[in-house]
Amino acid sequence: MSAYYTIAVDVMGGDFGPRITIPATIDALKRYPHLSVKLVGHQEAITPLLTQLSSEVACRLDVVHAAETISMCAKPSLTIRNGQESSMFKSLQLVADKQAQACVSAGNTGALMVLGRYILRTLPNVDRPAITSTVPTTDGHCHMLDLGANVDCSAEHLLQFAIMGSVMVQAVDGIAEPRVGLLNIGEEEVKGNEQVKLASRLIEEKGGLNYIGYIEGDDLYKGKADVVVCDGFVGNIALKSSEGLARLISHKFQSSFKKGLYRRVLALLASPILSEIKQQLDPSRRNGASLLGLQGIVIKSHGAANEQCFGYALDQAVAEVEQNLPSKICDEIEHKLA
Repeated sequence: MSAYYTIAVDVMGGDFGPRITIPATIDALKRYPHLSVKLVGHQEAITPLLTQLSSEVACRLDVVHAAETISMCAKPSLTIRNGQESSMFKSLQLVADKQAQACVSAGNTGALMVLGRYILRTLPNVDRPAITSTVPTTDGHCHMLDLGANVDCSAEHLLQFAIMGSVMVQAVDGIAEPRVGLLNIGEEEVKGNEQVKLASRLIEEKGGLNYIGYIEGDDLYKGKADVVVCDGFVGNIALKSSEGLARLISHKFQSSFKKGLYRRVLALLASPILSEIKQQLDPSRRNGASLLGLQGIVIKSHGAANEQCFGYALDQAVAEVEQNLPSKICDEIEHKLA
């Protein structure tokens, strides 16, 4: 993309706020010469972190003052009324006002979803937005949705998720015909609840997708599907279980290799392989969950993300802006479901 594009960054969100979000944003400006950024937050907290910038970077930075911050424990339903002076609200409003093409925030997930839906609205023919992120597989990764935005989904919602996920993988990963699987307790047609069975029929009949049918939990990591569809209740549990297992494996490796001199020598010899495995399993390297289905790009960073990980969320925003992802989803949804 040759034209400049703008991302609004909620610098106050997350566990560490400006001291992480601003250095990560400055680094992104150095990596993307066509990127400009609006830093949204308390000006007194932002200004001291913008010293000694090159003119080439400084000219692509604007500060938008926001007097308030939505806390991580704030009740999402109250943020519409009480959070209008917050950095999150103003970041999303910049997207709604066409002053930015994307919003990135590490703040309260529930609030971001509620405000995103209130300010940006959903795309035509999309009932609910869905959270999607990547899950590591034996040959790369797959995209999984929904990861917690919607704990109760109808079959029609799952059909919409399947289409949105397929369009995203086509655009961002460059896969012409992404394999779409529906997460279930078995691969047989008789398995699953009525919601999943109906969703399977709808995806097969109306989706016009490369639908491969049901996949089980262990198929997530085999690279069997490029898009894995489920409701938010199932998806969130699967994701958190995967992250917990990754931390357990890392802990077991570290503790086991400390038991005796012989094991320490083995650990030293195996360190390059162990480091590679740790990187592949590290959930922070896949930081940046997309809120698909909104009339604008919204990326949720993990609240505890460090500078490098917040940079991954910014990378995701840039990729979706460059592909004009909401427009592609809108066209495909209208084509398949109108």
